[in-house]
Amino acid sequence: MNEDQIQALNSIARTRLIEAGQVIMSDQEPATFFANIISGTVKLIKNTPDGRQQIVGLLFAPDFLGRAFSRNNPYFAEAATDVEICMFPNAAFERLVESNPDLQHRLFERTLDELDAARDWMLLLGRKTAEEKVASFLLLIARRQLLSGCTHDGLGQADGSFALPLTRADMADYLGLTIETVSRQITRLKLSGIVAMNSNRVMAVPDMARLAAAAGQTAAAQG
Repeated sequence: MNEDQIQALNSIARTRLIEAGQVIMSDQEPATFFANIISGTVKLIKNTPDGRQQIVGLLFAPDFLGRAFSRNNPYFAEAATDVEICMFPNAAFERLVESNPDLQHRLFERTLDELDAARDWMLLLGRKTAEEKVASFLLLIARRQLLSGCTHDGLGQADGSFALPLTRADMADYLGLTIETVSRQITRLKLSGIVAMNSNRVMAVPDMARLAAAAGQTAAAQG
């Protein structure tokens, strides 16, 4: 984007701080804004017909939240940690996208990334063992938080440690496991020296390649 396009985007933007546990957008309510995550982790939640909830995705900086050119939100979005977002009114953002091919291309790339992530998670839930599921989750969090360079609340520290954004119960929900199984597999990874716990929520990964191997990923998939 050139300077004029960036200024046009900034002119319709405003930042918002959301505390952990707060709902950012609700399922099926009118879509009024589109957002870019500046920091923190957001849970995407779907309701089942019998009233249960399922975590279907996680968003991190610099992911997009919401759906342009959609009249309703397809899911609940809840702050898993304290979150800062940059918000754009949907109507103004859509007008800007329609006149900006670069933004259109970025949104298209984002859609493809979401599709790839959904397919990867289908593989994880359907074919991987409990240990591989937990290791895959920890690998995802480690890569995304360290990549984002967060340096507050224990996230992405220089020693390679990072904070788990989900409780054990949320991890179990996300992975289709029980809380006991999640805790047992984390303990196994700790005893194997693949991860280390600096506190109840802060974890370190001494060797990302070993964690990737525990997650059942090949060397080609570790980039």
